Amino acid sequence: MDDISSDTESRLVRIERLLESGGREVAPAWRRVTHGEPRWAVTAAILVAVALQLKLPEPLTLLPFGVLPGLEVVLLTGLVAANPRRVEPRNKRLRSLGLALIGLISLANGWAAAQLVRGLVHGTEGSGAAKLLLTGGNIWLTNVIVFALWYWELDRGGPANRMMGHRQFADFLFVQMQSPGSAPPDWEPAFLDYLYLSFTNSAAFSPTDVMPLSRWAKMLMMLQSTVSLMTVVLVVARAVNILD
Repeated sequence: MDDISSDTESRLVRIERLLESGGREVAPAWRRVTHGEPRWAVTAAILVAVALQLKLPEPLTLLPFGVLPGLEVVLLTGLVAANPRRVEPRNKRLRSLGLALIGLISLANGWAAAQLVRGLVHGTEGSGAAKLLLTGGNIWLTNVIVFALWYWELDRGGPANRMMGHRQFADFLFVQMQSPGSAPPDWEPAFLDYLYLSFTNSAAFSPTDVMPLSRWAKMLMMLQSTVSLMTVVLVVARAVNILD
């Protein structure tokens, strides 16, 4: 009986939407033109990544201390100045600027992870368990932010293209896309959704409720899981040995 009433209610809601739209089905927000998402979340995540880089031991940094973080802050300032409140359609130069910023953070963290693994293998890193765990956690968390930024910037051509509804087929399939009735009609993926995707992929080493559809999305998630797995296994193993 409950199923019948629920089905009837959903049909009534759909009929109301059809009447409001002049008899045409209203496309979900992620398939049509919408307002750009607020910039605060992605800006805060980048600032956290920069702060984490400043906490790394100097032997794990690619350039002299503070050079890369300083350059990243300059690039971020340019992006925020161009679109201070919302992520709106940008020209090719601004998109290149955003990709360059993410690339720099990725390069810095990739270098730190490689140097940490190299040091652990050769026994030159990990003299103290607490310091090693903090360094490993730093790299792991930055890795989560980095891949969240890549997912956010590349899915369906990036936030500006998603806002304009230019691409029909998604690279990542969220639950709300499969079951529109489970979310408000104006729902569309934003940076925090990609941050959650990145975190669960790093923690579980596999997708949870968000499925990668395109090949590049699958390969990028596989790369993230590999980096996360190597960092966690080697750092924890070394820390346990030190404590023993």
